[in-house]
Amino acid sequence: MKDGFIKVAAGSVKITVADTASNTSEIKKRITEADRAGVNLLVLPELCLTGYTCGDLFYSEALLQGTRAALTELCSFTADKYPVVIVGLPLRYGHRLFNCAAVLHRGEIKAIIPKTHLPNYSEFYEGRQFFPADSLDGNRSISIGGREIPFGRHIIFRHETLEPYAFGVELCEDLWAHSTPSEALCRAGAVIIANPSASNELVGKDDYRRLLVQATSARLICGYVLSNAGPGESTQDMVFSQHHLICENGAILAENRPFEERDLLISEIDVSRLTTERHNINAYPSAGDKNILSIIINQEVRETELSLKISPNPFVPTDEALVNERAEAILKLQSQGLKKRLEHTRAKTAVLGISGGLDSCLALLVAVRAMDMLGRPRTDITAVTMPCFGTTRRTRTNAERLCACLGVTLREVDITAAVNRHFEDIGHDSSVHDVTYENSQARERTQVLMDIANQEGGLVVGTGDLSELALGWATYNGDHMSMYGVNSSVPKTLVRHIVRYAAGLADRELSAVLQDILETPVSPELLPSDEKGEISQLTEDLVGPYELHDFFLYYTLRFGFTPAKIYRLARHAFDGAYEDETILHWLKVFFRRFFSQQFKRSCMPDGPKVGSVSLSPRSDWRMPSDASSALWLSQLENL
Repeated sequence: MKDGFIKVAAGSVKITVADTASNTSEIKKRITEADRAGVNLLVLPELCLTGYTCGDLFYSEALLQGTRAALTELCSFTADKYPVVIVGLPLRYGHRLFNCAAVLHRGEIKAIIPKTHLPNYSEFYEGRQFFPADSLDGNRSISIGGREIPFGRHIIFRHETLEPYAFGVELCEDLWAHSTPSEALCRAGAVIIANPSASNELVGKDDYRRLLVQATSARLICGYVLSNAGPGESTQDMVFSQHHLICENGAILAENRPFEERDLLISEIDVSRLTTERHNINAYPSAGDKNILSIIINQEVRETELSLKISPNPFVPTDEALVNERAEAILKLQSQGLKKRLEHTRAKTAVLGISGGLDSCLALLVAVRAMDMLGRPRTDITAVTMPCFGTTRRTRTNAERLCACLGVTLREVDITAAVNRHFEDIGHDSSVHDVTYENSQARERTQVLMDIANQEGGLVVGTGDLSELALGWATYNGDHMSMYGVNSSVPKTLVRHIVRYAAGLADRELSAVLQDILETPVSPELLPSDEKGEISQLTEDLVGPYELHDFFLYYTLRFGFTPAKIYRLARHAFDGAYEDETILHWLKVFFRRFFSQQFKRSCMPDGPKVGSVSLSPRSDWRMPSDASSALWLSQLENL
């Protein structure tokens, strides 16, 4: 439960239809396993105490008495067990029978939730034996074992001390209905919905079920745990596959595919992440139903051992086909944005600096697409290479070859003499390779680009990416400035994949150039090359690995996580790749730079937003340039 992670499980139960004693024994096994695994919330299938397929045996007094006895036995069994357990059973209230879920914890029945929507079509005939929850007038209480137990559908369960953690229950068909109980439960504060289900298997039904759970969790911004009945049910007319699903805000965290044999499907739902997401979306309703009953769950707060897979590259899809799809979508967004800007400004040319590195390569590919869309010749793009002290033969050659392959206009302006003259003007010793030495080159390059744009009636296209903006790794009024920054919301880790995708579409000659650019170390090339003429200044040696910084950036901006939680996630995601001390060091660097460099982002040029994370001060990120990082850094110092 630490850091908002709630360990949830969907349990499989080997049902023997109508044998409550046997089913109770099997349920105890799942509870024991969940207890050993440190599960907070265990969801078991619909009517698992009796079996869903009992048919008219639900009219039998013997079965109903056996069910009550089994519930009491299970309740006692949970007295020394950690999980909150949700178990399905038939229960009579007054003269009516209801399809219910009982919530058990530490030897108590916390509440009974009756099913709202009863399927009574095709192979289902629940309306024959059961009554729906809306036949009751609000919440009631039911006497079990001499205690009055809350009974109704308008109930959510809250943790005693962990404020974000609250869950609600709906049963099977409730999810498939036009108006679901989960909607009211989430409005009232539930961030996890548990669904004990008995959804039979048909050809293609698993796809629809999966889509339904994903869509519901996305629409309600919640975690969703569906535990489905398995093959132990009667196969007289239906077959059940124990297709369990655990989703969080549209993403599948874990899945027990149809007929897969697994006793427990376990994952962790991040309720603090869900709470932050709801907080960020001001359209999310905050007022709950006044009829909702809130029940406190007093569960010990334990460290949650993480079992879910956390991608070390959150900006990059794990599936290769999806990476290519994403790359194409981003290229279209970037080029459409630039196309509109060129049209609006009536620019005669698009001017950009070409260095032979990744960012300027991507910007040039975008410019080419934009010109193609406009039906204009690619020669209307002016790519300018500006060699100076640190320019290497490799990057210079790649810049020239790239421009030749793409058919754009290439201009070379050697800025060495101009920078040396500038050093003379300001009295700087050119043998001192300090920040003045480096930034003078960057500012001279920007001046050249701006002046050429004026000369040709053009527009300067910026090449800097999202990761550089986050770290402030840009010279103020140097490469920091342009007239339209096409890469401004593309992180460095994604830039690489987009260029690789473009290489896969290109002819042999262009592909070879792009591949060599991909293999070139990231560098601003502002310091002289080494004795072999190779790059001497490696960006990631100075500011840290971009894959770490992009990871930190994603969880800082997208979900507002604390530094301690980001550190924990990074250790899990990069296990074996980086030492803990290395991750912590660069995380401190990230927060120091992120706060101190906001002034560069406060006046950044326009640029298209392409993903969920952006640093534009006009749309996504409004932060004072003089905000203190002390609170964030102190948390890291105290780890």
